[in-house]
Amino acid sequence: MLKRIGILALSAAVVSASAAGIAHASVNQISGAGATFPYPVYSKWAQEYNQKTGVQMNYQAIGSGGGIKQIKARTVDFGASDAPLKKDELDKFGLLQWPMIMGGVVAIVNIPGVKPGEMRLDNPTLAEIFLGEIKRWNDPAIRKLNPGLDLPDRAITVVHRSDGSGTTFNFTNYLAKVSPTWQQKIGFGKAVDWPTGVGGKGNQGVANYVGRIKGAVGYVEYAYALENDLAYTQLRNRDGNFVKPESKTFQAAAANADWQDAPGFYLVLTNQPGAQSWPITAASFILMYREQHDPATAKAVLDFLDWSYHHGQAAAEKLDYVPMPASVVKMVEGVWHKEMHGPDGKPIW
Repeated sequence: MLKRIGILALSAAVVSASAAGIAHASVNQISGAGATFPYPVYSKWAQEYNQKTGVQMNYQAIGSGGGIKQIKARTVDFGASDAPLKKDELDKFGLLQWPMIMGGVVAIVNIPGVKPGEMRLDNPTLAEIFLGEIKRWNDPAIRKLNPGLDLPDRAITVVHRSDGSGTTFNFTNYLAKVSPTWQQKIGFGKAVDWPTGVGGKGNQGVANYVGRIKGAVGYVEYAYALENDLAYTQLRNRDGNFVKPESKTFQAAAANADWQDAPGFYLVLTNQPGAQSWPITAASFILMYREQHDPATAKAVLDFLDWSYHHGQAAAEKLDYVPMPASVVKMVEGVWHKEMHGPDGKPIW
């Protein structure tokens, strides 16, 4: 069950953090910006880390697109994105990328009388809803999947992200994989040309709209659905089974992740095989420069991330995220040592 942490409005999404006696005394503040998908767990890690050292971590949850822009502009110490950059783009800008946490993107609905996990949707139906081709909740396609639900003759209002979003990247990547029509008409990316609906900023913005609009449907990271008491749906996965979003279904999908053979850790986890796999599982990534102008601050960032990897698993699991396996953490920290350095060429880690 989600431990309530009070997800903040994105305009005030600044969290403070500190480390367990491992941060440099000369560095008492680090900064990051980007994805809203991992904000609940980054917030919790930040709070726990702060109780142990006093170093503040100011994180602006402005969306993956904003995080990529800010790290490229060097206005933050690290960027965060749920849409991974391919290796050629990383190399072009001198960036390193690695996965920090995994979780699930879920479809959420606001239909009077429909409780969390009651509604079932399959791939064609979900795609047709977001294409605007299925317009009402009592459409025969939805009724066929949900014979036990009392579905109203109510218009469907699609809610999507208005900002550049890794959650959108993963959601549309999934739709493009399972719907030829979606792939042909819309494709996938951090921002797409939505054929219908209204836009909300960040996961919280989408959650707010869906919560206020009767008949709405949207997509958010799972923790936002729980925090806002929104009804999430079941989805039919690649193996043909209807599954609910929860830790074990996210873990089932994440188990297939082949990080060892992913250049620059570029890996998209949507539509993974497995009887219990949640179909829209995603990783969230950290971006930092290979050459660090301020080695002490970079080391403080890595100290925080290292602490989160090794001491943040319990907090992550309580929020229904999937911590990175120890083997992947070892690979990531190997990249830190080999590839991140100061102006003098000396390793940061």
